[in-house]
Amino acid sequence: MAIPKVSFKQQVLKAREEAIVASVNRLLADKGFDLMTMDEVAADVGIAKASLYKHFASKEALAAAAMKRLLSRASDYLGELAQQGPTDPVERLKAVARWTMEVQLAGEMPSLPSQNSSLRAELIADMDYMTLLMAVSDKLGEWIVQGQADGQLSQKLPPELILYTLFARACDPVLAVLKAGGHPHEQIIAWLIDSCFSGLAQRG
Repeated sequence: MAIPKVSFKQQVLKAREEAIVASVNRLLADKGFDLMTMDEVAADVGIAKASLYKHFASKEALAAAAMKRLLSRASDYLGELAQQGPTDPVERLKAVARWTMEVQLAGEMPSLPSQNSSLRAELIADMDYMTLLMAVSDKLGEWIVQGQADGQLSQKLPPELILYTLFARACDPVLAVLKAGGHPHEQIIAWLIDSCFSGLAQRG
């Protein structure tokens, strides 16, 4: 079966869309959703605002595209872990937490408000986003349940609480504070991995 050819115009449009999403991802990581504007995105990409609206109808749609890009990267990473990473479920979860922190410290983690009805509606209505989110959540949930069954993770905690704790590491403001304090990235990640998985109690 022959693969349909992509026209030059379609290639240009796809390349422009990828540039837009990359710009949005960077601006969201740097300034956050509330401060980012459509004018700023258009200027950063080097296109007219009218051209930007041909690709994305709103700022919410831009944020959704950035989140899909991030979740796609996360899904790819989880696949690599499942194929080539450690077999221990908790070591896999630690690797995921480490990856999310590396993405944030590199300035590539979109910063979205926790409460925004229009953005929430946009994300929920986006089937591609929801499919990616569920796939990532299901894989992490599988490793969490395995870790609890092995006795490595507390069985007193609901699996979804552990899942949300891992998601919280992706937007933890502590990373930026410690980074601004001049601490090496590897040290920051090691501290937060330890506090997340081992707790804060004194250990002998």
